[in-house]
Amino acid sequence: MASFSPGFRGRAHPLSDRLPPGQYPTESFPVLSAGPTPRIPTEEWTFTLTTEQGEKQSWTWDEMMALPQEDITTDIHCVTRWSKFDTRWRGVPVKAFLENVETTGHYARAHCYGGYSTNFPLEDLLNAWVVHTYDGYALSPEHGGPARLLMPHLYLWKSAKWVRGLELTRHDEPGFWESGGYHNYGDPWREQRRWNDPP
Repeated sequence: MASFSPGFRGRAHPLSDRLPPGQYPTESFPVLSAGPTPRIPTEEWTFTLTTEQGEKQSWTWDEMMALPQEDITTDIHCVTRWSKFDTRWRGVPVKAFLENVETTGHYARAHCYGGYSTNFPLEDLLNAWVVHTYDGYALSPEHGGPARLLMPHLYLWKSAKWVRGLELTRHDEPGFWESGGYHNYGDPWREQRRWNDPP
């Protein structure tokens, strides 16, 4: 049996203050999907914003690329307990799509190629991007390319892959994983993995 000196607590990861509870750091970028990987050519990709009144505004790939672009360096956290530090992305802040949009909605749903959806409060979109580049390269289909949502303050399932639009709603409507028992919000610092985890 191993014995330890008094006060021994193991070796802390140098970035442990950035590691949410229950997570472990990884250098890799695991690929997790609920179904087949959609492969959408950029010339066929569109992004549509739909208000709670049914009004729509759409962007082609070229129109999206003409919007203001930002470089983002952030940590990401998967509900399966891995975290990856200092990931590098480039994309359009979601607030650029929301500019001049009038809404009485308080919630939103992301809709994706392949049928996936996820939900969140509308205010969370102010800290989100539609990203198309990862680590200096075009985002691969396996990681959600040609474009995915990036919402790094929540578990990664909220950063919907293969995003094709956002729907603004007055009422919260659970998405794919939320309907299957995942937490409705998904804050990694509060370990909101399942529906009955702390609010």
